[in-house]
Amino acid sequence: MRNRFLGVFSVAVAIIAAGVAAEAQAPAAGAPAPAQSVAVANPTYTSIVLEIAVNRPAAEVWKRVGKYCDIGEWMRIPCTITAGKDGEVGAVRSVVNEVLVGKTELSYTYTQPVREGRPYDLYHGTLEARPVTPTTSKLIYTLMFDNSMLADDAARERNKAQRTATFTTALENMKTLAEGGTLAPAPPRGGGGGRGRGN
Repeated sequence: MRNRFLGVFSVAVAIIAAGVAAEAQAPAAGAPAPAQSVAVANPTYTSIVLEIAVNRPAAEVWKRVGKYCDIGEWMRIPCTITAGKDGEVGAVRSVVNEVLVGKTELSYTYTQPVREGRPYDLYHGTLEARPVTPTTSKLIYTLMFDNSMLADDAARERNKAQRTATFTTALENMKTLAEGGTLAPAPPRGGGGGRGRGN
């Protein structure tokens, strides 16, 4: 009889334990659903490398267009430093909260942080002023990102073309400024906002 009681008791304990575990895993009534992972299972990394010749020494070019928030002028978008110090690794600029993750004397690299509910595309950009001769240089803009979350190859090509056009214009603006010119007035900004330069 005692063995039978222990067997029934053991089964009851197992059922209660299973119920408690299931209750712990189930969201409470009215509680938000658990966040979905932003990790991409099968990323397809791609890159865009653009460059433009500048009729100025690299150091002069970098001094004119290479500060972290100079992007506001040559991309024609608002930019402020929201954390850290302009030009130092760890600085954050208001453009998609981009974080400065690496720098040299004539270059910097930045990334866009993970955002809840959005697949992480590992977006990185590098801007460099590279000496060519003592009096000339070239600006090089390199982008790297995952485009696997786009619908198909056609969508990936459109996205790449759009980014190429955006950053080609940015390089042309940097060249104009570095060579002592001024930019024409910026066209009025649309009301749509969007994510801006990167994506």
